[in-house]
Amino acid sequence: MTGVPPSGARIIAALKSAGVGFVVAVPDIVTSDGLLWPISRDPDFRLVRMCKEDEGVAICTGLAFSGRRSVMLIQQTGFLDSINAIRAVGVEYEQPVVMLVGLQGKEPGVAPSKSKKVSVNIVEPILDTMGIARHLVETDADVEAVAPAIENAYAASRPVCVLIGQPPTAAS
Repeated sequence: MTGVPPSGARIIAALKSAGVGFVVAVPDIVTSDGLLWPISRDPDFRLVRMCKEDEGVAICTGLAFSGRRSVMLIQQTGFLDSINAIRAVGVEYEQPVVMLVGLQGKEPGVAPSKSKKVSVNIVEPILDTMGIARHLVETDADVEAVAPAIENAYAASRPVCVLIGQPPTAAS
């Protein structure tokens, strides 16, 4: 699982190739430098700032209803805080809520489920229990899964979670 950290530029390119136009975000320490700040300056994206992550579930769903693609860029603590909204709207109402979740505190090269940090090691079992597809982006090679994950979420009208295990390198 160790290797070259994911490239923020490649993740951003994957978002664009999947037709994402909106990024709904609460800043987090894992993704800010490599993703959020470059996205905020990119004219191809509209950045929607939110106060609480569960607001993002509604915003992303509203955008999907209007034919727009979005991702929610959050930290795992916000994911945990939003479980009920994700369960109700994403899972039970079958909406394509795409989450990019920074795993703050995850040890490099350690599987999330093996992390010593409880807020990291419970994420995958929760996703599995809710039947939400997940993809771990720990290295640059893992970025290849991002665009297909987004495409599948919209095609199946189901939520998906891309777990960001290492801070992405800064995109220029």
